[in-house]
Amino acid sequence: MTFEIDINGRTRTVSIERGSPGQYRVTVDGTHHDLDAVRVGVHGLSMLLDGEHGISREVQVTPATARGELLITLNGRTVAATVNGRRTGRVGVDGGAGPHGEQAILAPMPGRVVRVLVAVGDEVAVRQGVIVVEAMKMENELRSPKAGRVKDVSVTPGTSVEAGRVLLVVE
Repeated sequence: MTFEIDINGRTRTVSIERGSPGQYRVTVDGTHHDLDAVRVGVHGLSMLLDGEHGISREVQVTPATARGELLITLNGRTVAATVNGRRTGRVGVDGGAGPHGEQAILAPMPGRVVRVLVAVGDEVAVRQGVIVVEAMKMENELRSPKAGRVKDVSVTPGTSVEAGRVLLVVE
């Protein structure tokens, strides 16, 4: 299968071929890698890239609010990714202002809210930090997917959250 994946305005072509169970041949922009991957929990993957002398990482991949959008957490940092955005018209439509309409910011994994950086009525810029969630002993700053106004904040510092819970809404 071949995908176009957009992260922070940069589009990459990714092709994935399944080998034996848990093993894949992954090609990113023409560069081939061997990948061993096993599922860890609901949204987690434990991956070994390029064999025993390669790179080992745990990654959380959580569905976002819109079809084709994902929240990817690696090394304590969460980024939004759009899969096949040009095919669905989600990439490049608004010149970087972000998606249209109300957008919910979701918890990428189970954790605890550490800080809420905005309040209802605040104006936010695209990619502005809006909330910090601690998960697996790492703080993850979640960012606004669009420029707009905060419509709702449904958590406070100290709130325990499950993966996929709506934390706040930007309109």
